[in-house]
Amino acid sequence: MRLFLSLPVLFIVFYAKSAYSQDIFLPDSIKREVHAVAIQTNLRIDGKLDEAEWQLAKSTSDFVQVEPLQGEKANHDTEVRILYNKHFLYIAAFCRDSLGKSAIRTPDMRRDFNFQEHDFFGIAIDAFNDKRNAMTFMTNAYGTQRDLLSFDDRLFDTDWDGLWRVRTQRTEEGWIAEIAIPWQTLRYPASIEKTQSWGINFFRNRRKTNELTGWSPYPRAFSVLRMEYAGILKDIQPPPPSPNVRVQPYILGVADKYKGSEVGYEEKASTKVGGEVKWAVNPNTVLDLTFNTDFAQADVDRQVNNITRFSVFFPERRQFFLENASLFAAGLAPNDNLVGGSMRIQPFFSRRIGLDDSGNPIPLDAGARIVSRSLKRNYGGMLMRQRGNETEGAVNFGVARYSHNIGKQDRIGGIMTVKNKEATDKTQGYTNWTGAVDGFFRLSQKFSLNVMAIGTQSSNNGVGGLAGYAQFSYNSNQFVGWSTSTLVTKDFNPEMGFVSRYDVISNSTGGYAVWRPDWKPQWIRGLEPGFFAETYFQASTGKLQERVLNFNPIWLALNNGGFFGIFVTPTYQRLDEVFSPLGINIGVGEYNYLRYTALALSDPSKKISYRLNYEIGGYYNGRLDYFSIRVRTSPVPHFSLTLTYDSNKFSELGIEKVNESVKLVGVESRLAINPRLQLIGFYQYNTSQSREIWNMRLAWEFQPLSFVYLVFNQRGYETTERQQSQHLIGKLTYLKQF
Repeated sequence: MRLFLSLPVLFIVFYAKSAYSQDIFLPDSIKREVHAVAIQTNLRIDGKLDEAEWQLAKSTSDFVQVEPLQGEKANHDTEVRILYNKHFLYIAAFCRDSLGKSAIRTPDMRRDFNFQEHDFFGIAIDAFNDKRNAMTFMTNAYGTQRDLLSFDDRLFDTDWDGLWRVRTQRTEEGWIAEIAIPWQTLRYPASIEKTQSWGINFFRNRRKTNELTGWSPYPRAFSVLRMEYAGILKDIQPPPPSPNVRVQPYILGVADKYKGSEVGYEEKASTKVGGEVKWAVNPNTVLDLTFNTDFAQADVDRQVNNITRFSVFFPERRQFFLENASLFAAGLAPNDNLVGGSMRIQPFFSRRIGLDDSGNPIPLDAGARIVSRSLKRNYGGMLMRQRGNETEGAVNFGVARYSHNIGKQDRIGGIMTVKNKEATDKTQGYTNWTGAVDGFFRLSQKFSLNVMAIGTQSSNNGVGGLAGYAQFSYNSNQFVGWSTSTLVTKDFNPEMGFVSRYDVISNSTGGYAVWRPDWKPQWIRGLEPGFFAETYFQASTGKLQERVLNFNPIWLALNNGGFFGIFVTPTYQRLDEVFSPLGINIGVGEYNYLRYTALALSDPSKKISYRLNYEIGGYYNGRLDYFSIRVRTSPVPHFSLTLTYDSNKFSELGIEKVNESVKLVGVESRLAINPRLQLIGFYQYNTSQSREIWNMRLAWEFQPLSFVYLVFNQRGYETTERQQSQHLIGKLTYLKQF
C-alpha cells in the first residue's frame, strides 16, 4: 500500500523535473509595435469600416498561435487598425476565416460571456506600462461585450462593466469588430509628453478549431494578461485625464405577496428611489457612492444539495460589490477544478452586507468605496450602513485594504474589517474585528507563494481566533502543481468574511501533467493525468478528521474544448458528532470508503452540448450514487435552453439505514433580440422539502449601461404547510457621464 501511494508522488516529481528543464520562453526584448493614427471626426460604430478614416490607419497582423501549437503561425490571421480623436479610442479587427461566417460559433449573447465557448476578439491595455495591470475588452462575433480588470495575471475583476461600444459584421471572409472606447473609461497617466506609449496585446479565438492566437506571443501556460509579454501601442496622444463623474439614479416599484405560517400572510407594494455616483478623482483613484442601495435586478442564487462537511459558498451577484472586488477579496479560494485545494478563507466577503443567512435582502441606507491603484501601491476602503428594524439594530460595516508592490511581481499587504451592530431595546450591540497581513511572491515565471495570517476579536464575548495559510504553486506548459497548508482555530470568527471549515489544520498537495505526445489522436489535445491528496486534522485536538486521496489516471483534454476524466477516491472520515447531510443522521465513528467518478464535457460551442458527472461507491456507512447532467441547446445565438438534473441516491445510510433519493431539476432559457435586449428565465425544483424557485428577468439596455428591468421571483417550500413568496419588480436606471 505504501508503494502504491508513493507512485503518484514519483509521477509528479518526474514531470516537475521534466517541466523545469523546459523553460517557458521569456518576453521579447524587442517588442512588437502598432501605431495609432489621429483623426478629427467621430466614426459611426456599425461594424462596416466603410469610413475613409479607416484607410489611414496602419494595419498590423501576423498573429501567432498560443493553442494548440505554441509559436506556430495562425491558420486564420487577424488584422487590427487603431484610430483616435479627442473623444474615443477606436479599434477595428478583421478576423479572417476561410469558411466565412459559417464557421462562427456563438452559443448566446450574455454579457461577460464564457470566452471558452465563443469566437472572440480581445484587447488588453496596460496604459501605465507597469506590466502588472490591464484593462481588457472582448467581443464575440455578434457584438456581445465582455470586459474585466486584471492585476498580475492573478486577480481579476471580471464583473467590472466599462462604458464602451462595439458593433460587428459577419461576412463570407470572416467577421469584423468595430470598437469605440471613451477616454473617460480608460485609465492612463497624466503625462506632459505629447505622445504616449502603452502596453497592448490583441488575442483571438477561432472556436471551430479552438485555435487561440495572440498578436504578441505569450506561453500557453499563462494568459494574455501577463502584460510583460505585451507589445507597444505607439503614437497615442490622449487628452489630459480629467475628473469625470458617472451618475446612475434609479426608480423602483415592487409588489410583494407572502403566504404561509413561516413567511407570513401579507401583500404590499412600494416604490423607492436611489442611485450611485462614480467619480474618477484622478487616473488612479475612483470613488463610488451609493444611496438607498437596491439590487432587485440581481440574479438569484441557485439551489444546491450539499453533502460535504464544507460550508456552501454562494458567489456575489450584486454589481456595486462586484466592481473592484479583487482588491478586497484577498484570501484563499479554490479554482473551479480544485487546483490548490478545497479550503476557502476570506477575511472579507461582501455577501455579509445587506443579505441574511438565507440570501434575503436587508435594506442598505448608504455606502461609499474608494479604490486607488498605482505602480507602487493599491489601497481601498468601504463603508456601508445596513438598516435596522424593531428587533434588530442597524449595522455599520467597514473594510480597509492596502497592498504594496515590491519589484516586478511581488506584493505585501493587509486588510481590516469592522462590523458594528447597534443596540436596541431587545438586543445588545457589539463589534467584531478582523485583521490580516498577506503576501504574494512570484519566485520565478513558474513558481509562486501566497501567504496570509488572520486574527479576529469580538467585543460581546472577548474571544479571539486565528487563521492562516501558505500556498505554493507551480505552473508550466508541462506541469501544474501545488501545496496548500491552512490553519483555522475553533474560535476564529470573521463576521464579515467566509471560512469553509473551522477548527482545522489542513493540507492539500497535488498536481497534473500536461502531456502532448506526437502519437496522440488528433481529437485529443493533451493527456493530463494527476493526483492530489487532502488531509484535515482537528486543530483543537490534533486528531485526523478527514483524508481524501484523488487518483486521476485518465484525463483527456479534447481538441474541441471538451474533456473526459476518471477519478478513484479512497476516503477516511472521523465524526465526533452526528453529521446530517440532507437530513440523514450519520452517527459518531470512523469510516473508510472508496468512490469512483467519471466526468465528461462535450464541445461547449456546439448547438447541443452536455456536461456529465457520475459518482458511485461508498459514503460513510452506506452507499451514495450521484448523477448530474447539464444539457444545453442553442440552435441560434438568439436562443438557448438549458436542462439540469441532479440526483443523490442514498442506500443503507446513517443510523437508521436510510434508503432515499433527493433530486434537483432545473430549466433555464435565454431569448435575446440582440445583446442589449434579453429575456432570461429559470426554474428549479428540489424534492427536499419540495423547494422551488421561479425567476424571470427582462433586461433592456436602451443606451450604454442604462437599463429597464422587469423581474418576477417566486420561492416556495413545504413545512407543515406550503410557504410561498412572490415579488414583481420594475426598475429603471439611467447613466449620465459628465
